[in-house]
Amino acid sequence: MDVTIFHNPRCGTSRNTLAAIRAAGIEPQVVDYLAHPPTRAALRDMIARAGLQVRAALRAKEPVAAELGLLAPGVGDEALLDAMLAHPVLINRPFVVTPKGVRLCRPAELVQDIL
Repeated sequence: MDVTIFHNPRCGTSRNTLAAIRAAGIEPQVVDYLAHPPTRAALRDMIARAGLQVRAALRAKEPVAAELGLLAPGVGDEALLDAMLAHPVLINRPFVVTPKGVRLCRPAELVQDIL
């Protein structure tokens, strides 16, 4: 099965999700999205395929989210996408893409739905 995880090795949820994929006998393509962020089109596609709104894919806990004023309710999707691409740490994690679908795997157990 072709599986890709957009991974941050410093994130416990991301590490747990990667471990769950491997425990299922799958060696995924691991993308360090902080070093190699997805394209705008790919990010928009993952968010849509996961059934999320763009704001739900924003990692609001990151201090830069507040510094950039992204937590205000009137900030639109395009501005959020711009910020996530300029500061990949703002992309919530981990996104996992499989032939069965896309999930933002928070909690890590959500990956089971698409393996």
